[in-house]
Amino acid sequence: MPVPRPNEGTRWRCTMCGNLTRFDVTRSSRVVEYVHLDLAGEPRVEEREVLSEQIESVRCRWCNAVDQVELVDRPSAQV
Repeated sequence: MPVPRPNEGTRWRCTMCGNLTRFDVTRSSRVVEYVHLDLAGEPRVEEREVLSEQIESVRCRWCNAVDQVELVDRPSAQV
């Protein structure tokens, strides 16, 4: 089951340990890339367009819980 992506008003939180900052994300994507090869044949991606992307799983780096993340509100930036 796909995991929801955080947006400008939300972020991920591990429901097992409370982690808010470290996650391993497995995603599938279809992209079109403009690759420039130098004269030695070394490639460099100069443009990248994401056609579609789906987050497959999220693993917490602190407790290794898999797919135990929820979306929570981000704190306001006002001080």
